[in-house]
Amino acid sequence: MSRREDMMAKKPPKPAPRRIFQERLKITALPLYFEGFLLVKRPEYQEFKHYWTELRGTTLFFYTDKKSTIYIDKLDIIDLTCLSDQNSTEKNCAKFTLVLPKEEVQLKTENTESGEEWRGFILTVTELSVPQHVSLLPGQVIRLHEVLEREKKRRIETERLPSTSVEKEKETIEDSVDLLNPMPACFYTVSRKEATEMLEEKPSWGNMILRPGSDSRNYSITIRQETEIKHYKVTSIGKNYTIELEKPVTLPNLFSVIDYFVKETRGSLRPFIYSTDDKVGQKPKREERRERLKKNPHNA
Repeated sequence: MSRREDMMAKKPPKPAPRRIFQERLKITALPLYFEGFLLVKRPEYQEFKHYWTELRGTTLFFYTDKKSTIYIDKLDIIDLTCLSDQNSTEKNCAKFTLVLPKEEVQLKTENTESGEEWRGFILTVTELSVPQHVSLLPGQVIRLHEVLEREKKRRIETERLPSTSVEKEKETIEDSVDLLNPMPACFYTVSRKEATEMLEEKPSWGNMILRPGSDSRNYSITIRQETEIKHYKVTSIGKNYTIELEKPVTLPNLFSVIDYFVKETRGSLRPFIYSTDDKVGQKPKREERRERLKKNPHNA
């Protein structure tokens, strides 16, 4: 399989429908970071059980299937001692154990790629750092960094405010809705001119921006290499996205689009991501996040 075909084959798990997502929010307002099918075996289980699983904050919520609105079990992993890999005799299957103070839980995934993603997200939220030893694509690593920032912010707010704070609940729910339609970290609702100015003013933050296209459905990529600015159209066709090049490239999602540019330039193109260490930097405002969802209701 070619590198391009390999990229197209790797699709992130599709999120649950909006109605189901909103029903689950009535049970918990913890932000949704990752979801997908997992085979789970807790000490009291006789065998592995197949669950649709959500990682919200530092808690795993288990559902009998993807459409269930009430979880059947949950597991708090904030005190995770270690995550140990287990040898699996099954082909294309990842198996690992979550070692917690009071129990050890075995997890098994349907394929090795989703296993790497689960390991990456679990370690990111429990260790508050992005693990260096997971085999993920650059776009997937970017998502881990996004989740890391969200979890750090959530922890700070949890310590600062009572858990019953209305404002805190609103903020958490908005963040969760943001993740319902995940977008690459370098996506900004800006014009071609504004994107150019951002790349020129903050070159240390990156040199590639994903932005809305001239219509409400398609997108554009603005890049800056040395002093040259270029723009590329990304057309939404069905569930796929096509980069309008001399030889058009079709990919399954916007994360793969960003990853394509990074890989093809051997890392010389980097997603433009605001720096929390820069005193001048400002995070996207809540209103901008709402506007982003209005303009781009389809999944990345």
